[in-house]
Amino acid sequence: MADNFISTDTPVDLTNCDREPIHILGHVQSFGALIAISADWIVQHASENVDKLLGLRADDLIGLPLSDGLPRDTMQRLSAMIGTATNENSVVRAFGVDLLGDGRRFDIASHMTQNSFIFEFEPGERAAGHDEMSLVSAMLRKVSNQSDTQSVAQAAAEQLRGLTGFDRVMVYRFGAEGDGTVIAEARDEADSESYLGLHFPASDIPRQARELYKRNLIRLIMDVDDTVSPIVPQLSPEGMPLDLSMSISRAVSPIHLEYLRNMNVRGSMSVSILQKGELWGLFACHHRQPIHIDYQRRTAVELLAQFFAYEIERQEARAVSDASGRAQRLHDRLMVRLSSGERLEQVFPTIAEEIAKVVDYDGIAVYSDGTYLTRGAVPTQSQFEGIARFLNTAAASRVYATDNLTARLPAMAGHADVAAGILAIPISRTPRDYIVLFRSEVVRQVKWAGNPEKPVELGPNGARLTPRKSFETWKQDVGNRSEQWSVTALRAAEAIRITLLEVVLKLSDEVNAERKRAQDQQELLIAELNHRVRNVLGLIRSLVSQSRRTATSMEDFTAAIDGRIHALAQAHDQLTRTEWTPVAFRDLLYKELDAYIASERDRVSVLGPRILLSPEAFSSIALVFHELVTNSVKYGALSVPAGRVTIEITPMPDGNTRLHWSETGGPAVRAPERRGFGTTIIERSIPFELKGTAETRFAVTGFEATFTIPERFITLMPDTPEPAAAAPAQALAPLSLSGVAMVVEDNMIIAMDAADILETLGVQTVHIAGSVAEALRVAESNTLSLAVLDVNLGAETSLPVAQVLAAQNVPFLLASGYGSNDGSLARYPQSTVIAKPFTLESLSKGLATLPPGPRRD
Repeated sequence: MADNFISTDTPVDLTNCDREPIHILGHVQSFGALIAISADWIVQHASENVDKLLGLRADDLIGLPLSDGLPRDTMQRLSAMIGTATNENSVVRAFGVDLLGDGRRFDIASHMTQNSFIFEFEPGERAAGHDEMSLVSAMLRKVSNQSDTQSVAQAAAEQLRGLTGFDRVMVYRFGAEGDGTVIAEARDEADSESYLGLHFPASDIPRQARELYKRNLIRLIMDVDDTVSPIVPQLSPEGMPLDLSMSISRAVSPIHLEYLRNMNVRGSMSVSILQKGELWGLFACHHRQPIHIDYQRRTAVELLAQFFAYEIERQEARAVSDASGRAQRLHDRLMVRLSSGERLEQVFPTIAEEIAKVVDYDGIAVYSDGTYLTRGAVPTQSQFEGIARFLNTAAASRVYATDNLTARLPAMAGHADVAAGILAIPISRTPRDYIVLFRSEVVRQVKWAGNPEKPVELGPNGARLTPRKSFETWKQDVGNRSEQWSVTALRAAEAIRITLLEVVLKLSDEVNAERKRAQDQQELLIAELNHRVRNVLGLIRSLVSQSRRTATSMEDFTAAIDGRIHALAQAHDQLTRTEWTPVAFRDLLYKELDAYIASERDRVSVLGPRILLSPEAFSSIALVFHELVTNSVKYGALSVPAGRVTIEITPMPDGNTRLHWSETGGPAVRAPERRGFGTTIIERSIPFELKGTAETRFAVTGFEATFTIPERFITLMPDTPEPAAAAPAQALAPLSLSGVAMVVEDNMIIAMDAADILETLGVQTVHIAGSVAEALRVAESNTLSLAVLDVNLGAETSLPVAQVLAAQNVPFLLASGYGSNDGSLARYPQSTVIAKPFTLESLSKGLATLPPGPRRD
């Protein structure tokens, strides 16, 4: 904007217009006059033409009442115009006013600024019947009939040129970085040079000029070579310059005038295009000769510009509506998919395909809870994690877009082939999870109207950017940039963000609910486990205490304890293998018999239907039948080859089930003189724990026991033929081991027990290791004959030890509290797996399956 021109301080009384003085200080433009009326000061700028119209010289008018130069009717008209000015940005116009009362017509514009009213007078002589306003409606129809932004802009440029008569009319659109592009052009056929498609740097229209364009929609320069007169004094008594922002006749910056002369332009007009109060672009009009556009035509131009802005907004709104419709259809499809229980990872291909219908991209990624899923050209996960950290500080839970990521995140320099530009859509409440669209670098040949990186030079007007001396097209390869994200793309991305946020939050709520259920279940399982462990520990303590009381020797005590604990372990092993569901009674019985008469199982007959025992009853019945089998093997029918045992299963009318144990063919039996702990288990366990009944008889033919099991603990199996019994295991030949062995176990007591068993089987030396590192040292410093490895060693597994032993051809057993169900066993070298706790029987069976080696005699 030019150096502005300031008024004198002559007092004014606006209520008595015929006494208002007037000051004529010189011309501003060659076409009219400017008068400033204030409660404190008055200024008038008039050309020599106005001096002649008034019949006075400028110096002669200084200090005279305004009414001496203008009729009273004119003064009343001006006073009325003052009353209709509502704010500083409103302009009141009157066309064809008989200003001097002599029939000569003037166009008048008035506006308010600070404490002043500005009046501008221009000759208003018009040809009869010449009315541009009547032409505007036809022009508007031609503009509104177009189908897209580009064609609307071209039609508007052509209509504006026809209305004004300028040699060239351009539609200039601002970019995101403040630069601009000529998107439409209408020009005289004689003018061969075209500016269509040229880019202009942001510095061509400084920030203060842009702000002025937002207030004053039309900026008219009649002649770049016109003489300019300053306003004096330059400051009012308050020390403020006169604000001429809304004045059409104010002077122009000499920098801008030089700029136009370099383009061979004598007359120009700029018309603002506003979208929601912001500068969308300009109509830029150029003429090779001076040109005057009167007030009436300028009013028509303003109307055309406002309608064009409306059409642009309508076109963009329609594009956004179409994109929103596609986003809504995406929402509907995603919700259908996710309502069926599919996870975000599962529907990611669908998301990628649907977003591609709304926004173009070269690659897409979803980053959620540390999971990184991609499609197309995308950065690596480590590169993306750097982008995610940047987004956490930049996006603030909003859609974030840039077409030059390197400028924002220098760490991505060199990766423009996959991430020159990004459009990030947050999909969680906190800045953490994103769907990100990537665009690769587009090396564009941008046609600049001069070099946009031209440095500031010293010119005739001081240290300012000198206007370009040549407007030849300057081509610049724009690197590290992608195609810009359009407003439509950004609005569609926002709609997608809301959709996906809804979807992800729905999933998150479901996950949280599932996590809560899992946590509750875990707490219940821990409480149940704690209860069961306490019961088992209490049971073992009681077994030890009661067995000690009735044992006649240490060997008898050890054997009794070992057998009973082993029976409990087998019972629990069977329950865990069936995931704590009912277990077949026959499986329990045969498991116990195999420990003693595996090759003579046919000496025991089971009559009646097949039944399942509930987990609650399994351990109690297992202990009872362990004692029955043990006593029979020691003292009863199973202690002699001819002895037999029959077990009858009989469903009762009341729903209960009767189990009857009878022995025949054995030695004569009689009631013991003292009651042992085994007898107590047989007679009292089922009545006490299951609320059933138990009766025992020492008949002449052999021992008998009858038990009644309540209905809730028994399930009858379907009446189908019983599957053929597995061939009884052959009795194992006694093992005779030797050499050096190793036990890898993180529990010292269990390790010592296993070592004792191995020494009982003949091993000379047993090394105990509680960790992988210690076991590897033992394996390196000793020649081992065999090893027993616990699979789980606290925070680590024995896999490295197994791999070393396999490489050394050292046979080894694997032991696990989970038995063969331990999922980690799949990674181990092939070997036999035994269940814990260790017993002489379980270790003997396991060692017997190993291939012959140097350890065997």
